[in-house]
Amino acid sequence: MRIIHLATGNAHKAQEMQALADASGLPVRIVAAAKMPPVAEDTGTFTGNARKKARALQALLPPDAWVLADDSGVCVDALDGGPGVESAYFAGPEHDAAANLRKLTEVMREVPAGARAARFLCVLLLLDPDGTEQVFEGRCEGVLALEPAGGKGFGYDPLFVPAGGDRTYAELTDAEKNRLSHRSLAWRLLADALRPELA
Repeated sequence: MRIIHLATGNAHKAQEMQALADASGLPVRIVAAAKMPPVAEDTGTFTGNARKKARALQALLPPDAWVLADDSGVCVDALDGGPGVESAYFAGPEHDAAANLRKLTEVMREVPAGARAARFLCVLLLLDPDGTEQVFEGRCEGVLALEPAGGKGFGYDPLFVPAGGDRTYAELTDAEKNRLSHRSLAWRLLADALRPELA
């Protein structure tokens, strides 16, 4: 069993990552950071932000530790790709998920149905004990609903409807979301890379 330390204190993300690991059949255990050092997510890219988080956590761990960092966000065509890498701080530096969701709902209030295309994008960056990086990207196309719906998930999930569907991320079961989410698509690439050495 390989232990992979996740560079976040977000319990939802840790649970989701473990569910993805279990579904992939990989013998790994995802451990959320007990103490995540503050990291300024200021690189302007998902990969750069994930790298900063991963290396900040790795510096606090034993030398044989594996570290995984995630950076993700929603990119909206009508907002020229925003909030994008600023998704976690869209409503301000307090990093309040509910406020972020309210702001995106209001900003998009007058945007017509045909112009509400968006995508969730996730970058997973895996650091081995030597500091070698592997980067995996997943994206899920969709549209933004007019109003938030559903009580599952977190962040912008209640506003995002995956392409071809009629329910938001927050209305899907965990199993349904894990089949198509941006994070699950990135995880599948990671699992394919790790599977040979963990078999």
